[in-house]
This record gives sequence, C-alpha cells and structure tokens, in this order.
Amino acid sequence: MFFDTHAHYDDEKFDGVRDALIEEMHSNGVDFIINAGSDVPSTKVSIELAEKYGFIYAAAGVHPHEAGSMTEKDLDFIRRCCAHEKVVAVGEIGLDYHYDFSPRESQRYWFERQLELARELDMPVVIHSREAAQETFDIIEKSGVRKGTIHAYSGSVEMARDYIDMGFHIGVGGVVTFKNAKKLIDVVEFLPLERILLETDSPYLSPVPVRGTVNNSQNLKYIAEKISEIKQIPYAEVCSVTSKNAEVVFLEKKVVA
Repeated sequence: MFFDTHAHYDDEKFDGVRDALIEEMHSNGVDFIINAGSDVPSTKVSIELAEKYGFIYAAAGVHPHEAGSMTEKDLDFIRRCCAHEKVVAVGEIGLDYHYDFSPRESQRYWFERQLELARELDMPVVIHSREAAQETFDIIEKSGVRKGTIHAYSGSVEMARDYIDMGFHIGVGGVVTFKNAKKLIDVVEFLPLERILLETDSPYLSPVPVRGTVNNSQNLKYIAEKISEIKQIPYAEVCSVTSKNAEVVFLEKKVVA
C-alpha cells in the first residue's frame, strides 16, 4: 500500500525499538522503505538494514551537513556501495544553507562530485535542498542527472514544473499537513500525481495529527489523506500511484523483494 521513499531508521531515536517497529510497519501496509544515508556510518547501517529486511532498500551518500569532512576515500566508498544489489540511489546529497554546518564551497564541490557519480553509474539521486533552491537546481541541471527525488520539497510551483520537466519526482512529506503549508499545498495541487513520491523523513517531520512525536512510515497515511483532499481524488489512488511512481524511479533496475 505504501512506499516510504525517505527515512532514517539508523537514527538513535529508534534504538531499542527498531526491529519491532520495522516489523510492525511492514505488517501494517508499508510495502517498501528507502533508508537514506547521510554519511559513511549511516550508509553502512542503511545497507545492513536492507540486507536484513527484504522490503528495505538503501541510498548511499553524504549529506551537505557532513560535506566539510568528506574525502575522496568516502566517495570511493559510496561508489562501492552503489554496486550493492539493495542500494537504489545516491543520496542524501545536496545543499543546506540554513544551518551551514559545512562550508558552502565544500557543499557545492561534493554535491557536484556525487552527482557525477550518479550520472556515471546511471543511478537516481535523493536531493536535499534548504535555502539554496536556485543553486541546487542549477547544479543538477548542469550535471546531466535526470532521475530521482527532490526530498522535502519547499520550492515554488514554477521550480517544481522545471524539475518534473527535467525528469524528476517531488518528495512530499508531513509538512504538507502543517497549518503554514500553503506553498507546498499549491505545489501538490499543481503536480501530476504521477510525479509525487510519499516520504516521511522518519524520525523527523511527523505529520498532523501526530506532530511532535517520533515519526515512522505508518504515518504516510496522513500524508496520503492530505494529498487526496488537496487533489480531490480517492485516497486509494494516491497510495497506489505514488507507490508505482517510487518503483519506477528506484526499483526498475533492482529485484523487487
């Protein structure tokens, strides 16, 4: 029923409950999950989770927060990970000018290098962009990469149009249920359903009515309900089409468990 295209079950917030929660989610309609890497250690754990659970896949990459300490050795590691049968994307990669935990020059450099890797390997990407919308778009456009998801999309309708024209899908998560989400609601209203992917960013960004709790993939139902309301289409259609979208983007070259 559900395909969560972005989660972080390696996060310490799941320590002590991880395995039980993962099994519970799968039994309650979460068919697939992509666990996104943020650095070398989290990428390793993402792959371990994917090896343990048939319905979990991994993305391998270094987040902009960690770009300041990234090395060629780390890029070689990501390259090797991409050969793994359960690694389906390069990510989470991009730019974050809100926190600036890494120098912007380093963020740009390693973003470009990881995009080059994705293009070389013909893999989709998982893109993080915060307060760097135009620069993120420009770097992607120049890279030649044309497949993946713009995670936690927060840009304009016009830029969403440019992204889907370029071949990308838009990740929609719990923010769409927030009271101040008019901009994202406008984007969802505009987007063809065939270009929307559901995501939670677990354990972060829990949707209303569970905002403030530790997020998990079972909460995709609230996101799907909101999209159904915005687009005035059946809830079941939202669940079905977005899951098919995710399979096309991430699993068409992989063996589906």
